[in-house]
Amino acid sequence: QHYSIDAVNEFDPLFEDIYDYCEAMDLDVDTLIHEVGAGQMEINFLHGDPLDLADKVFFFKRTLREAALRHNMFATFMAKPMAGEPGSAMHVHQSIVDRKTGMNVFSNPDGSASELFYNYIGGLQKYIPHVMALFAPYVNSYRRLVSNTAAPTNVEWGADNRTVGIRVPFSNPENRRMENRVIGADANPYVALAASLACGYLGMVNKITPLPEMKTNAYVAPNAIPLPQSLSESVRALDDVPELEAILGKRFCGIYKAVKMSEYAEFMKVISPWEREHLLLHV
Repeated sequence: QHYSIDAVNEFDPLFEDIYDYCEAMDLDVDTLIHEVGAGQMEINFLHGDPLDLADKVFFFKRTLREAALRHNMFATFMAKPMAGEPGSAMHVHQSIVDRKTGMNVFSNPDGSASELFYNYIGGLQKYIPHVMALFAPYVNSYRRLVSNTAAPTNVEWGADNRTVGIRVPFSNPENRRMENRVIGADANPYVALAASLACGYLGMVNKITPLPEMKTNAYVAPNAIPLPQSLSESVRALDDVPELEAILGKRFCGIYKAVKMSEYAEFMKVISPWEREHLLLHV
């Protein structure tokens, strides 16, 4: 059952170990609930410094896999491990604090959303399609990004709208933030966080204005800006974006693209069971 306490209780021995291990490693796990998918769990981390959080996500993945093996289970962070079930994501909530004042720069003194807040969203909208290969780094990643599965297929933004790629949760001014819902659970946390922050940063320094808020179902909106739909398309989108290369590193981007295109070429050598079933004797 979705979000069921009883479903979580079935995994009590495993999660007791996980909580113990995380506490010993100072991993700051906040909450754990059963998600929509079969055997799918959501684990939330407390907010903090992005590099520190990337470390914690990296160590948590290894910790969970080892703990699962001790209970004769396998833990996976594959974006779409089972057909007919929802995929797994790494939703990243982002806000920026002024180092001098400690205030959230996304809110004005009167509590309203600041220009920087909208610029940050504008940067995400403009550049997410170009860094998609960093958010969805494998051919399987794109099987998660389909309509009506609680996964985004676009870079629209909206207040508490779960059909868009950039959700703005309801909050008070001190906690104003946006949630990047595009990143998959299979993404490298260091690379994904750096890329997401780079998109928002470019939005702020270039004063990019976002598109109007999406207040309806973005899955069926005819004007919704789509995400790239395959690894090869995403890798090509990483080309010729000098402002992103300047932040992420031109050499890194070049090597990353070469590796991913090599992986895609290997994937294209494999003939899937679906192709044989539907095409072998019918074309």
